[in-house]
Amino acid sequence: PQTILQNGVKMTNEPPKGLKSNLLGSYVSSPINDHTFFSENSNGEKWRKLLYGLCFFHALIQERRDFGPLGWNIPYGFNQSDLMISIRQLHMFLDGSKKIPYQALLYLTGECNYGGRVTDDRDRRLLRSLLQEFYNSDFLEPGHRIMSSLKYYVPDKNSYEEYLEFIRALPLSTSPELYGFHENAEITKALKETNEVWDSLLQMVDSTEMTTSSKDGEEDTSTDARIQRIAQDILSKLPRNFDTEFAQVKFPVSYENSMNTVLIQELTRFNRLLTVIRSSLNSIIKALKGEVLLSERLEKAYDSLILGRIPEMWKEKSYPSLKSLGDYIQDLSERLHFFNKWFEEGQPTSYWISGFFFAHGFLTGTLQNFARGHDTSEKVSIDMISFDFEILNQDPDQFIRINDESPDNGAY
Repeated sequence: PQTILQNGVKMTNEPPKGLKSNLLGSYVSSPINDHTFFSENSNGEKWRKLLYGLCFFHALIQERRDFGPLGWNIPYGFNQSDLMISIRQLHMFLDGSKKIPYQALLYLTGECNYGGRVTDDRDRRLLRSLLQEFYNSDFLEPGHRIMSSLKYYVPDKNSYEEYLEFIRALPLSTSPELYGFHENAEITKALKETNEVWDSLLQMVDSTEMTTSSKDGEEDTSTDARIQRIAQDILSKLPRNFDTEFAQVKFPVSYENSMNTVLIQELTRFNRLLTVIRSSLNSIIKALKGEVLLSERLEKAYDSLILGRIPEMWKEKSYPSLKSLGDYIQDLSERLHFFNKWFEEGQPTSYWISGFFFAHGFLTGTLQNFARGHDTSEKVSIDMISFDFEILNQDPDQFIRINDESPDNGAY
């Protein structure tokens, strides 16, 4: 019922942060904190070491998520229930068994309990490889180093209290090398955490602004009106789509001039981007007026506009950009102006190389023009050509005004 939801409190149980805290959290949780369960097993020492290895594996795969795509291609929600069932299976297989069934344990833990969540083939392969570091006979050797680390090894302890004391003595911070990463992977982790903090702050700021402006019961109106103004402002700055059919007539495919092909390809890409931006903004305006439903993709675009970010549905058709929404629109307008001038006035004398959607196509076209511009007797293969650069000592705008013609070879 809605009244219960409104008066209820949502509680979440997230894994502890850090490998040491994760290990400690596993050992103080059920069923390991049960002294009878921990101590009563016919393979006493082997059981305790493999139990430590399983908890270490659980902490390892959870901590890898903090490294983003470096850790897992897809972030999986490994949780305490996966560890709990794996611990009970390990206890069951080892109790009363003379030979440790490693293959059965690898299959149940790696393919069923944890592997059941993994959908990516390479992630599944990684999961199995990590688990094999703990479920093997070498792991039972005295002083075995975990993942070839100098700080982490398998403890030779007997009691539950000794294991807790050993875990509490582990380092607070863990080197990325323990996870199989280069030490620079810590930068990726730090950037990810910083972005998450800023995301939360931005959402809180926006939520505060909405609450402040809703004293008269107009909680949604002020925000919706602001988004509508933003959408209309962006739409007013967007030009019409380029007429690619006319462009193909005005700039036909030519063996001697590959820039015509480059231009048509760029105009086509910008047309796709303009269509997506214009369509999404018009749909958001209609949704705010109640004329259409706000789909999930449009809702995400709405949230991005609130936070001043580029919506994901735009990024799918856009050139790479890390700019905020306002700077992105300004940059897009400048790019469109550059290509519109090319479309209207003909091939420019100098090119804005960073303004291209696909700059590599422009570079290839420049090489093709140079290779094809030679006489038939002196043909040059494009594979034999490389770029050379001349650094200018004057302002680029002044240089362009003086050199109002394209160079005989190459490009400005």
